[in-house]
Amino acid sequence: MVLLELAIVLAAIFIGARLGSIGIGFAGGLGVLALAFLGVKPGNMPVDVILIIMSVISAIAAMQVAGGLDYLVSLAERLLRKHPRHITYFAPLVTYFMTLMAGTGHTAFSTLPVIAEVAKEQGVRPSRPLSIAVVASQIAITASPISAAVVFFASVTAPLGVDYLDILLICIPTTLLAVILTSFVTSFLGKDLKDDHVYQQRLRSGMVKIRGTGSIRILPHAKRSVWIFLAAIIMVMCYATIVSDKLGLIPEESIILSRDNAIIVFMLTAAAGIVAFCKIDPAGVLDAPTFKSGMSACICVLGVAWLGTTFVGAHTEEINRLAGGLLQSYPWLLAVALFFAATLLYSQAATAKTLIPMAIALAVAPVTLVASFAAVSALFILPTYPTLLAAVEMDDTGSTRIGKFVFNHPFIIPGVLAIFLSVLFGFIWGGIVL
Repeated sequence: MVLLELAIVLAAIFIGARLGSIGIGFAGGLGVLALAFLGVKPGNMPVDVILIIMSVISAIAAMQVAGGLDYLVSLAERLLRKHPRHITYFAPLVTYFMTLMAGTGHTAFSTLPVIAEVAKEQGVRPSRPLSIAVVASQIAITASPISAAVVFFASVTAPLGVDYLDILLICIPTTLLAVILTSFVTSFLGKDLKDDHVYQQRLRSGMVKIRGTGSIRILPHAKRSVWIFLAAIIMVMCYATIVSDKLGLIPEESIILSRDNAIIVFMLTAAAGIVAFCKIDPAGVLDAPTFKSGMSACICVLGVAWLGTTFVGAHTEEINRLAGGLLQSYPWLLAVALFFAATLLYSQAATAKTLIPMAIALAVAPVTLVASFAAVSALFILPTYPTLLAAVEMDDTGSTRIGKFVFNHPFIIPGVLAIFLSVLFGFIWGGIVL
């Protein structure tokens, strides 16, 4: 029965991957239904994670309608065009910090066209900055103070003595350093454009276009919306500091809002502030691209994470017997497990929600949990993730192409290396901090 149930889980994930986009969430629900027919009691739904995603995305979508994202993109374009020859180093920094601030990697969509154009103008192989920029936007999720993955991770590690601030203190420097070092390696990957026969063929046939500097129209209150959103993020971090168990500034019984509730409240308040002070139509938020992609992410997390908790919850004892000894002897295997799970689950939050509680039940050391956390960002293995596909589509030089064997695409080496370095630095720095 265990093998049959595992086959159902894998089949549901495979069907979801074939459907693509929000379809993986639908297939997750199908998998839960199939397991229920076999008598497996459904596990806990990731309601807390979904509510955080919804509130954060609502604020980001409001900021987008007010023109805030266009304003940030204009700043990013200014930075990239100021240092065009070093675009492979600056592009991932731009996508990393945009994701760090926004809590979602979908913000990378707006910067990918700029990265591709600046690279072409300078004769730099676009696959280099595009690949590491996409990877950076995914890894930054594990360092973002308002991402659903970090908030959930902090909630389950707090009883182990690792609170929200500890996670940020470890994950931000380790993932950022990993991205910076990987960008240097990426700058040597692939042939130069002048030696790439695919590019030369496209150039001769007129398929490559140099668009030059584009004019982005900045709305009157765009900058104001960014400041309101930034203020909300700062308030979240300040509140998390105040209610931290380690600092002990406020007795636990006196805390009215939990950290999760505070994030939701501050984000919704930010959205209300943007609507009121930036004079936008709240109905327009529903049509914002970030709102649609965020709500799609909610369904994906709901279906896939629910499927994972259903299977894991039904076989906790068997998993403990099988994996407990291995993780105790080889703690780095947790990072490997998270890496391959993320490849199938397509979500950092869903991966964390599915496997981290199991690792805690196996008494994995706190430093191992935090160090391995970056591995939940392995969304680049299968070339079907939205930002990855967008990078491929936006590069008309053909350098960011998916090979005949599916896995031989330009995101593999930067992604694996960045996660490896993040985990390695996590064990080193985490051992010092914790």
